[in-house]
Amino acid sequence: MKALILNGSRKGETHIETPHSIATKLLEESNYEVTSFLLHELDIKNCIGCYGCWLKTPGICTIDDLGRDIAKSIIQSDLVVYLTPIVFGGVSSELKKVVDRIIPLVLPFFTRVNGEVHHKPRYDKYPRVIVLGVLPQKNEAMEIPFKKLIERNALNWFNPQYSGTVLHSCCETVEIENKIETLIKDRGVKVC
Repeated sequence: MKALILNGSRKGETHIETPHSIATKLLEESNYEVTSFLLHELDIKNCIGCYGCWLKTPGICTIDDLGRDIAKSIIQSDLVVYLTPIVFGGVSSELKKVVDRIIPLVLPFFTRVNGEVHHKPRYDKYPRVIVLGVLPQKNEAMEIPFKKLIERNALNWFNPQYSGTVLHSCCETVEIENKIETLIKDRGVKVC
């Protein structure tokens, strides 16, 4: 099984290192082959909204950089871990840039899902997703919208088996490890 960790920490942020190390260790112990990308170290361009990935080069971003390779790695993985500091209730700019660049993984056509309009899937199978948001300490004003964002993104990316949680870097390492381990082992829908 293949697992992909997309680390959205920004340059100089060190509070993401512990959750990243723990997630890597636990995935390897669960027999995953783990690949990690530290996104701020990579030259990934922003999506330019040209929709060339739907019209000119279906399924492939027209921007030829590592963003294209990451999208390919996502769809070829069994599990993707989005690891991000929580910024204003959302993901970091580094992770958002990558999330924007994976739009080639869906079709430009629409369907109804639970009475809402969403894109149709391009592939038969999408990876399970775990989202780990990190805050220095509890902050309900940031945690509530982050949890809703996890839920909505899971719906957009055909992911009935998603899970996510907010980690507090002020917590003991064992508590962080227990939360991540629960998410890796849990195959159901769960937002903590």
